[in-house]
Amino acid sequence: MKKHFLCITILLTSAALASAQSGSQAPPRAPGAPGGARGGGRGPAAAFPQRAPADSAVVERGKALYGVNCNFCHGSDARGGEGGPNLLRSELVLNDQKGELIASVVQNGRGEMPKINLTAEQIADIAAFIHSFRVGGYDLSRMTPPSILVGNAAAGRTVFAAKCAACHSAEGDLKGIASKITEPKTLQNTFLMPGGGGRFGRGGVSSNVPPTTVTVTMPSGQRADGHLIRIDDFIVTLLDTDGNQQSFRRDGEVPKVEIHDPLKPHRDLLPVYTDKEIHDLTAYLVTLK
Repeated sequence: MKKHFLCITILLTSAALASAQSGSQAPPRAPGAPGGARGGGRGPAAAFPQRAPADSAVVERGKALYGVNCNFCHGSDARGGEGGPNLLRSELVLNDQKGELIASVVQNGRGEMPKINLTAEQIADIAAFIHSFRVGGYDLSRMTPPSILVGNAAAGRTVFAAKCAACHSAEGDLKGIASKITEPKTLQNTFLMPGGGGRFGRGGVSSNVPPTTVTVTMPSGQRADGHLIRIDDFIVTLLDTDGNQQSFRRDGEVPKVEIHDPLKPHRDLLPVYTDKEIHDLTAYLVTLK
């Protein structure tokens, strides 16, 4: 390999010397082509992979899946959202071709990101959508999102009555919500995934959301209850009422672990909402001032 590279280098050097000795000049730059930058005069974008457009139907499927599973944390333009990193500048995403690298993270989780039950084909569609963004300098990568206030407030009131009124009230806990959360996008993210900033609703705009609790029952019948701190396939850690942390090793279904997540109704609704319902509900909620 080194020998082959050396041969190429010698040939290129020889050609350059011959060109200089013959008084030839470099070919003129294409009109409008940037110069003096990285990537041999092709500008900063040359440092990033430029991909051929994917099939539009695949991109649309990926966009729909991304909107339900990824948009909240990574933003509508994949540049980062409520705590999720910028995907356009992720080395893993840049090296990914058709979802083969993204799949490992999605299906197994990483850090605060939980594992998501998606097939390899679905992840390939999401990858096609993410790769549809041109990657380059700041302005090139940025997609200016349209206003999200495109719904119908009256229709949103109907959606609220059907899907939200069992737990919330426009005259009770949500009275004046639009005066407290004035940014429509933040308000929309709040009802789609209240709490934000973490898997179990820590650190989000809705600080009055009760913490997630857990009950661990050992084979002997001994129980431990407390606030959930961490859980994965191998360990569960809780904070008991005395302020002590307790950790338990997990082996399949032993011990029995019951998670009590106050945000579960919202998580269950997330894949059920239609795009129209989301926009209509947002248009209604911004009227609650």
